[in-house]
Amino acid sequence: MSLPNLDMDALRTLVAILQLGSLHRAAERVGRSQSAVSQQMRKLENQLGEPLFRKRGRHVVLTETGELVHSYARRMLDLNDEAVRAVRGASVEGVVRFGLPGDFAESWLPATLGQFKKAHPAVRVDVSVERNGLLLERLDKGELDLVLVMGYASRSDAEPMATLPMAWIGPVESELVLRPNVPIDLALYESPCFFRRAGTEALDKASISWRLAYTTSSLQSLWAGVAAGLGITLRTTAGLPPSLMRLDEKHGLPPLPSVELCLHTGQGEMTPALAQLKRMVIDHASEHLGV
Repeated sequence: MSLPNLDMDALRTLVAILQLGSLHRAAERVGRSQSAVSQQMRKLENQLGEPLFRKRGRHVVLTETGELVHSYARRMLDLNDEAVRAVRGASVEGVVRFGLPGDFAESWLPATLGQFKKAHPAVRVDVSVERNGLLLERLDKGELDLVLVMGYASRSDAEPMATLPMAWIGPVESELVLRPNVPIDLALYESPCFFRRAGTEALDKASISWRLAYTTSSLQSLWAGVAAGLGITLRTTAGLPPSLMRLDEKHGLPPLPSVELCLHTGQGEMTPALAQLKRMVIDHASEHLGV
């Protein structure tokens, strides 16, 4: 008995549905109507002879068969995409200078850059890990070609990627207790820093006194100072070390705003190598940040 060839586009849509949590958002991601996405899922179910989804209250979740197909779909798509990138990347050459903040330097982005290098062996990738503002300064000077930064969505060259909530951060099992007339010790970046400004403004608005106890220009140093109990800080939870935890209203701390994560491209030529890297960063951000 011959087995059916599963539709790769339908498998990609299935993965998008799970990543984004809805048919509507998945339809936007894959560039199809919602009815077309539903039709793709019915086609997969017909090919497999088993339902992929079931109702749970007002929501739709995967069946056991759907979970199994989803796990295979991710592996099949990864292999498909690797093959396509390898073929296309063999003819792409040049140099790409990419900048990113330390928040993403120890999470998903290094793996993304590694995959890009593997798929484009003739491209030299120069990576810089710096503070957000410094990355944009270097971009404007022509020292970088592409940067991923937080907090500068008002720039005309900003391409929004995700909205990330800010969070108060302290040591694991923190026993932070707010006491009247006793300032909170803060560990913050040196000025200028939009996280620093957002945190102090939130505390001032809540009439909570604070003291700047630890300042640094390094993210690793900041995490180390917080882990040592020298002060609490605020950041997104991207790349948060296991020695630290998110603090919230139950610790008596005020709510914080969100921050926009954006890509910014320099004024130089959009070379094939740069276009390929930019596309890969966008695709992987969608996967890891749920955008």
